[in-house]
Order: sequence, then structure tokens, then C-alpha cells
Amino acid sequence: MEGKVLARIAAIVFVAVAITATVIEMTREDVSTVPAPSAPSLQPPTDPLREGQRRCQRLGEAAANDAECLRVWAETRDRFLGRAPAPATAAPIGGR
Repeated sequence: MEGKVLARIAAIVFVAVAITATVIEMTREDVSTVPAPSAPSLQPPTDPLREGQRRCQRLGEAAANDAECLRVWAETRDRFLGRAPAPATAAPIGGR
């Protein structure tokens, strides 16, 4: 008999907690109905190197023979490795 009484008490407590949680949830105000203040969208300045990379990407295999793409890739590599950019007056690769 002791087990049945304990089970009934546990069931009553469980139902009471469930009803309380339901009432609290139903009476809580919905915060999402209030419009959030809008902040201006920040757009980073365009990076000419990135635009050059996109152009070379669209060229596909032809980019391997494009002088501008070779320059963009060299600048990208130097930026990635943390090297100073090569001076513009340097002799082209291959010594021509």
C-alpha cells in the first residue's frame, strides 16, 4: 500500500508542476512582437585585390596565361605570407 500512495503523490506533484509551467508559459509576454531597432548595415570598403581574384576565378584556366592574374596571385601570396609588396619597377619573372 505504501508504494501506491507514493506513486500517487509523485503523479500529483508532476501534474502540478506541468500545470504551473503551462500557466507561466501562457502568461509570459512574447518579446518577438516588439520590433528590434535597426542598425545601419556596415559594408566594408571594396578590396581591388579581391575583385581581381574574382575576375581571375571567372577566367578559369585562361587565367594562368593572363599577366594581370599572375600579378594578382603574386600580391595575394605576398599578403598571405606577410611579405612587403614587390616594387613595381622589378624585372618580370623569366628575365624578359
